[in-house]
Amino acid sequence: MDENHSLAVSLFSEILMADQLARARLSKVLPKGMELSHFSVLNHLGRAGLERSPAQLAKAFHVTRGAMTNTLNKLEVAGYIHVRPDWDDARRKMVAISPAGKQARDAALAGIIPVISEVVDELGSDKVRATLPILRELRGKLEDTG
Repeated sequence: MDENHSLAVSLFSEILMADQLARARLSKVLPKGMELSHFSVLNHLGRAGLERSPAQLAKAFHVTRGAMTNTLNKLEVAGYIHVRPDWDDARRKMVAISPAGKQARDAALAGIIPVISEVVDELGSDKVRATLPILRELRGKLEDTG
């Protein structure tokens, strides 16, 4: 195996393991019954402050519409989102975060922030700042080829 192949395998092995470990650690501090996918959608809706269609959310998270529908159904049952018909196209739906969803997002952030801040403190903010552009560029390359 040439050096670039070996480097590529090492890079993606580290990324995949870091992802697995981060998900496991974050899942432990989420409010009871909340999954990481639920938090991700609530965080997206809460930060954007705008309604999104299920298709827009599926595209943003790079998941199938079916997977997003499943997540949205669970969030709606929990009372964390409001789903309404699109007034311009009754075949489509629009999703917004509810006040209970904002509270759940805030509770999740209260558990997550200490965990991720500890990791940044241990690594050092200079290393994290230097790594972010590389990770963003990598994400962009993967989105281009996806």
